[in-house]
Amino acid sequence: MKIQKLETFTSRYVSFVKVTTDDGLSGIGQMSTYHADITAQIFHRQVAPWVLGASIAGAHHDDDDGDARTIFADLAARVTEREHKFPGSYIYRALAGLDTALWDLVASAADMPVTALIGGQAGQLRAYASSMKRDISPADEAKRFCQLRDEKGFDAFKFRVGAECGRGKDEWPGRTEEIIPTVTAALGDGIVKMVDANSCFGVARAIEVGHMLEDHGVSHYEEPCPYWHPDDTLQVTNALAIDVTGGEQDCDMRVWKDMIDRRIVNIVQPDVMYMGGITPLLQVAEMADQAGLACTPHAANLSLVTICTMHVLKAIPNAGAYLELSIEGADYYPWQDALFRGDPFKVTDGHVTISDAPGWGVVVNPDWLANADYAVSEFEG
Repeated sequence: MKIQKLETFTSRYVSFVKVTTDDGLSGIGQMSTYHADITAQIFHRQVAPWVLGASIAGAHHDDDDGDARTIFADLAARVTEREHKFPGSYIYRALAGLDTALWDLVASAADMPVTALIGGQAGQLRAYASSMKRDISPADEAKRFCQLRDEKGFDAFKFRVGAECGRGKDEWPGRTEEIIPTVTAALGDGIVKMVDANSCFGVARAIEVGHMLEDHGVSHYEEPCPYWHPDDTLQVTNALAIDVTGGEQDCDMRVWKDMIDRRIVNIVQPDVMYMGGITPLLQVAEMADQAGLACTPHAANLSLVTICTMHVLKAIPNAGAYLELSIEGADYYPWQDALFRGDPFKVTDGHVTISDAPGWGVVVNPDWLANADYAVSEFEG
């Protein structure tokens, strides 16, 4: 069973990957969103040449994912070794398309969902409503949270503080001081409240905001300091009683080892697509589990990243309490509309459902594929 053909279906924001073997098996995956058209070029130029013709025989076992993980990790290592001059994010964003397609392939061949192949089971999963907006007023954010609580049964919410990579500045003056009490008071008791600072604050301000969060019952404080300054984040973690979380941007295992060994955060948040697929994400989850840390992967849009994360959370022993589920629609993410048939993200009583259908359990919209930019690389040996 060898990789025969790699096809991509690409827009500026999303690129799906189809892997086909020489014996006719196939699987669908996705590269990371954003500048996906650039990532697709990297995929065909810097990933495909090193994996076409490679054997994945032995990756298909109904009762054990170990061989698949070893084989898929070795494929990724071939690429990163051959492309050792290019150790950055784009290679991993491209590798995510290969890895997620291969998991879909082997799970589909076994007639089981990916989550079952990696030790989990299909079924319901609690989700938190994740806001991506900073241009929304505190009152309007509180209003839509309460509406989602009442209509869809969410019992956990995350909102934004500071400005994204804001160098200490707020989205507008005073917004952070206003939104924390406004949202938490509106939601009331019995609701889990979380915030994301997106690398905004220096140490002193991050701790100051953290104490405000503690005073208002917020339990999760994401990326308070620039993620590339882990020592700053560690100071914040050590100064606060609430959970400091992070890791979504990181794809280098050396960074993950340091983050976990030094307990820079309380909860790790790897992103399936930024990391290079679920194979490396499972490695991070295991490292965190051995250190006694929970893993709540980052999943900030309604593409395959959230589907993959759903499958992972049902399988890992140290899964956080909730799946991150974006509440943004076409006004914020117009490109995510109609990616899949049906509604794989439907929320009932605050829960989503992982399908027991084979593979990822979703069907990419054929009309979307038909209108995407197409490219193919094939094995000619």
